[in-house]
Amino acid sequence: MCGIVGIIGLTATTEVLLKGLERLEYRGYDSAGLYVNDQNGHDDLIKTVGKIENLRAAVGHEIQGTIGIAHTRWATHGQPSVANAHPQFSTSRRFYLVHNGVITNYHELKQTYLKDTEFVSQTDTEVIVQLVAAFVEQEGLTTQAAFQKALGLLEGSYALLLIDKQQPDTIYVGKNKSPLLIGVADGFNLIASDALATYDQTSTYLELRDQEIALVTSTDVEILTLNGEKQTREPITITIDDSSVSKGSYPTFMLKEIDEQPAVMRRISQAYLTPDDQSIIEKKLLDALTQADRLYFVAAGTSYHASLVGKRLFEKYAEIPAEVAVASEFGYHWPILSARPFFIFLSQSGETADSRQVMIEAKRRGLPTLVMTNVANSTLAREADYVLLLHAGPEIAVASTKAYTAQIAVEAVLAKSLGETRGLEIAQTFDLRRQLAIAATGMEALVSDHDAWARLAQNYLGQRTDAFYLGRGIDYDVSLEAALKLKEISYVHTEGFAAGELKHGTIALIETGVPVIVFITESETAAHTRGNVQEVRARGANVLVIASKVCQEATDQVVLPTLTTELMPLLTGVCGQLLAYFATIQRGLNVDQPRNLAKSVTVE
Repeated sequence: MCGIVGIIGLTATTEVLLKGLERLEYRGYDSAGLYVNDQNGHDDLIKTVGKIENLRAAVGHEIQGTIGIAHTRWATHGQPSVANAHPQFSTSRRFYLVHNGVITNYHELKQTYLKDTEFVSQTDTEVIVQLVAAFVEQEGLTTQAAFQKALGLLEGSYALLLIDKQQPDTIYVGKNKSPLLIGVADGFNLIASDALATYDQTSTYLELRDQEIALVTSTDVEILTLNGEKQTREPITITIDDSSVSKGSYPTFMLKEIDEQPAVMRRISQAYLTPDDQSIIEKKLLDALTQADRLYFVAAGTSYHASLVGKRLFEKYAEIPAEVAVASEFGYHWPILSARPFFIFLSQSGETADSRQVMIEAKRRGLPTLVMTNVANSTLAREADYVLLLHAGPEIAVASTKAYTAQIAVEAVLAKSLGETRGLEIAQTFDLRRQLAIAATGMEALVSDHDAWARLAQNYLGQRTDAFYLGRGIDYDVSLEAALKLKEISYVHTEGFAAGELKHGTIALIETGVPVIVFITESETAAHTRGNVQEVRARGANVLVIASKVCQEATDQVVLPTLTTELMPLLTGVCGQLLAYFATIQRGLNVDQPRNLAKSVTVE
């Protein structure tokens, strides 16, 4: 789930590794380490707990090499510690390995092949490196053969980099289900779990596919299957704007990304809509969608909440039934599908393991697939039949903000396009370009007054340990997302509820002073939600009402421009982001890197 960087053939290896890890800090981690070798008999292994700055301090200026691997770890097996940090090494100290992913059969492998091996960590990763060592030192296999044999025994997910201290002219690379790219440069080569780590060194990459290995030297990259069959691979170009991955004048990435949302709306409008509001969507995709009798949205976390909005957009403007599924649940509990299903995957990173599991099965069944993602060359983007990019730009903060609103906007474009293709008047008269322009202007008004949102966060959330979001219909969907934002970065126990369910149990939790934030943007249900506001106020709740102009009352604290109901999350979602942001800042917490969370969830 975290960061991998490797390099061979460059004398500034250590600094490239450290900078690469720093660029991947957004993924979340609890320890870090690196191994470097100068290929002349000198090598160093350094591992630390905590931030990369601790690793940088431990490395100092003296440690250098011409080959190296580095890693940031997010604990899965074993607590955060130096012993459990990567790189892991063999008992003989000949082999060093970094690993992203989870090996599900590591215990069985220990019992079968490594009964007499003394382990120094609690990790599944150490099993891999000890296996390679055993096959070399006990069975006499070459390092390549031992690496292939070990990988052939693994079950689960992995992205691996291995160095043999006795042959430090090659990095052995393996991949299954976890992302990994090989960067090709002038006289040296790199490996990374994300191009962000190495974009300053090269823009040319080779993609490694599942159950493939690569032998990477300073001048060559050889890609093989686990059976040793050579593979040819055309390089791809990945360019990243340096300004998009720096904070600039902002104190945090999250605030920068919240403030970028008006520009993202305009970028999506330009990418997918003509000046006269005609959609620019591939005809082949629209033809495939018109054959479907039901859409299945599959996603996780924030993308799941965006999918809930997408369901409403497609059912209204394309008049096609849609279902929304949590990826981790759907993967193991497939329902009875309709006769002609079409699968739509939402993923900011395009690497979400739970979603990918569903995609693999959908493709095995011959079902059409579309991914909406922010990362053009991600795994899901490569494997889906169709791709729609979010055009949000790199999102570095762990808590998703601009990707959420971008997903909703792109869903709206596709829903309108499909409805138009089907000849529906409601889609043909849906002036989406104007709606996105109003949304962008409304967003600008919201993000232009940080002080006002800081005051609201202080007045209504303060140092409370519990909070509730309420809404009906589309506002309930946003309540779920707003609650997730607050809980994931501020650690305030927060729940989003359908306001009509309040009296069916939830109201028992309302007591004096508890924050209740209410979204009211649906005219049809506004009066009912107002009744719920009175119910919680009568029990002492500290109520903040966020309403659209068409639903407003004089006492509402925040009033938003009115969009078509299904697009109101473009504004209410930003309100939830700003409240969560300032509540977190006021608690003195790290808003970009909340505890225990990773940006790209690449394990199931």
